[in-house]
Amino acid sequence: MVNAPYIAHRRTARPAAVRPSHDAARVLVTDLDGTLLAGDDRARRRLRHLLDLHPCITVVFATGRSVHSVRSVLAADPLVPVPRWIIADVGASVVDAVAGSHLDALETRLRAGWPGADRVRSALEGFTGLAHQDGVVQEGRCSFYLPPEHLTADLKAAVAELGCSWTYSAGRYFDVLPVNAGKGAALRELARMLGWPVCALLVAGDSLNDLSLFDLGAHGVVMGNAEPGLAARVPPGERVHRPPLDGAAAILSALEDLGWISRPSRVVVGYHRPPLRWSEGRWQSPVSPNGILPTLTSALDPRACDQDAVWAAALVTDQDAAPAPARDTPFTRCACPAPPTVLSLALLPVASATWAGYFHGACKETLWPALVSAPDLIRHDPRHWADFEQVNAAFSDHIDAHAAHGATIWLHDYNLWLVPGLLKPRRPDVTIGIFHHTPFPTPDTFRRLPTAGQLRTSLTHLDWAGFHTTADADNFQRLLAGTARPPRTGVHPLGIDLQAVQSQARTRARSRRHRPRAGTQLVLSVERLDYAKAPVHKIRALATLFERAPEFRGRVCFRLICPPPEPGVSAYETTRTQLEQAIADLNSHWGSPTWQPVDYVPRTLPFPRIVDNYLAADVFWVTSLADGMNLTAQEYVACSAAAGRSGILVLSRHAGVAEHLGRAALLTDPDTPHDLVDTLHQALTMTPEQRRLHTARLAACLTTPAPADWARTILKAIPAAEKAIPAADEDV
Repeated sequence: MVNAPYIAHRRTARPAAVRPSHDAARVLVTDLDGTLLAGDDRARRRLRHLLDLHPCITVVFATGRSVHSVRSVLAADPLVPVPRWIIADVGASVVDAVAGSHLDALETRLRAGWPGADRVRSALEGFTGLAHQDGVVQEGRCSFYLPPEHLTADLKAAVAELGCSWTYSAGRYFDVLPVNAGKGAALRELARMLGWPVCALLVAGDSLNDLSLFDLGAHGVVMGNAEPGLAARVPPGERVHRPPLDGAAAILSALEDLGWISRPSRVVVGYHRPPLRWSEGRWQSPVSPNGILPTLTSALDPRACDQDAVWAAALVTDQDAAPAPARDTPFTRCACPAPPTVLSLALLPVASATWAGYFHGACKETLWPALVSAPDLIRHDPRHWADFEQVNAAFSDHIDAHAAHGATIWLHDYNLWLVPGLLKPRRPDVTIGIFHHTPFPTPDTFRRLPTAGQLRTSLTHLDWAGFHTTADADNFQRLLAGTARPPRTGVHPLGIDLQAVQSQARTRARSRRHRPRAGTQLVLSVERLDYAKAPVHKIRALATLFERAPEFRGRVCFRLICPPPEPGVSAYETTRTQLEQAIADLNSHWGSPTWQPVDYVPRTLPFPRIVDNYLAADVFWVTSLADGMNLTAQEYVACSAAAGRSGILVLSRHAGVAEHLGRAALLTDPDTPHDLVDTLHQALTMTPEQRRLHTARLAACLTTPAPADWARTILKAIPAAEKAIPAADEDV
């Protein structure tokens, strides 16, 4: 299910929408002072954030303030939710908050018979203790200060003689109103106009001038800090919530009880991507059953997980964009439907322009080169870094809003490196862990980042950090050495869904589509386009191989399945240009009408087709300059073993999986050109018996836990972390 639909995080009024059906309508009608404006900042921030994320909940203010005063509050207080409608002046004024205009016809009915403020003041001038609220803007009402002992029968009679009504609240405020006016009367008229049924309303108040709202028979919530008179006079019943909470916290409790918003979760997973991808007008699942998205999906599936978890992710969209906000923010609405998943998702909309600066700019042009130990490629643009800061700040708010007290927060990767420093000071009750699916650079390389100090400070707020390899964990520990309370670390290599891969391999092995041409050998690489994967190095190594070993001409083909990344990363575009030129030159130089040395597949293939290629390949070639775990190498070994085929794995020493398969694979160093050529030559000249033993040894090394078990292990490790320097012999 999706517990956080998509809406703008903006300071403008909510855009007008098609009138909802009665079943879909949900309307929160709330007083301001003592109600929406009351409570601690955390509850107010969470309420603001969740209402922004739920466009299905229409917000109506019902206040004793004037319209002018309400606008001042909205301009000054960023924690106030944005209303769609405003009932002001204790129910004498009703305003369309989008258009900024009064509903004249409705107000005419509410103010019928109003004698005017001057006549009211004149008629009541002689009453003891009655003081007009000078300096307070008032429309369609006349408001006074009045001690409770002076609320006499004569005063009430004088108001009645004027043809007016009155309210008295908080032991101080005496409001004279048109006889038809009042918060409840104004709401009744507004609901009739918009077709809202009473059952779709939740009213919230704390004082006696809110009493008429509760007389409508709607759902209600009485603040824990309400004046005793209101609590005593609101009729009892199951529709009225009376939580022992103040202000925004009480409203949140009622919204949760009604199921309009989800309750905070004990586990919040923060990842910059959702488990499904919105593309071509529909939600699409990941191609492979392996990787972080399928792993988290299976681990957090409520049918198999006893954790109360929600997945917080970004959703890039410019659909149904609202008008330019009064306060500039990067977020916008999204009109795409909820994704078809059983997971609890909390999606944070991010405008495409902001995403470009955040992901294509800061993540890929600034941080990624450091992670893959290519600091000379670091490009820092302050505008992109500002986007990175904004998205991380929004994620911090987003996670805060969905995290229960004492929750476990599991972040993923460098994309959210600033979240710990923003979230932990605000939420010291939560435990924050992060898992790095990428390499982690040496301290010297990390310090080459222009924002290294800011990032390092944020990372010190972690409770736990996880890595695929001990080398990466060591780099992290050395970076944070000397800090007062360094995070604990754990090494947890991610494996593949072995059963799913083996089953697919056995199924596809029954066909002949994977069979290579007789007398030829297929060398295969499956990787996204990234300079860190060293694709150009491969082509140069092949050119050298064909030059030195002419017997391989016409008998070896290299197939590179290389889906392109998101457009917009200049370094990747440069790599693509260099790669395609190198392939064209090699094929032109050595190719023939019946043989092309390189078969370049620059697109994503369905996983069954990937398995066909694994089964067809004699050699799988991984040449990463720096890498995370590299799951494709594991998939290749699993497929070869399951289908009874012999396959050779040529594996970069710099891939994370080399720490686990290195004793069985043919290791190569892509930083040394002749080593690439020599190791590939060795793989192509191995005897059948050598190949069989090689495959068997590799298969025996596939001992990493199943992905879902891996995830559950980490979900236990994070809350168990203690912010202390561990002993040397501990699993740090």
